[in-house]
Amino acid sequence: MTAESFRQIALSMTYATEGSHFGNADFRVGGHIFATLSLIREGYGVLVLTPEQQAGMVQDAPDVFSPVPGGWGRNGSTRVLLESVAPDVLEGALHTAWQNRITKNARSKKPAKSRKASNGG
Repeated sequence: MTAESFRQIALSMTYATEGSHFGNADFRVGGHIFATLSLIREGYGVLVLTPEQQAGMVQDAPDVFSPVPGGWGRNGSTRVLLESVAPDVLEGALHTAWQNRITKNARSKKPAKSRKASNGG
């Protein structure tokens, strides 16, 4: 797989858009990032997963998936080695990251506060 393949799959997700974060391509839904190409110079795409999802993917395919070094990785940010990942595996992993963001976006929406009409006093 290539960076362009990663981009095409990410943008095939419903409502996904491409943006830029510190000069690196990122992929968003509802204005929030679910994946990036911030480590493309090292051959990786990055997925925003839960720590549990990350652990499962790393266990299943340690030659493909690894935590991003540092705190981001401990929180679920996961590298995917593009030269080693199969297209269907990448699509499934990107879909998982996208679904996480959709779910978080839905939970974070708060109902608008109702405004009471003033009596003009």
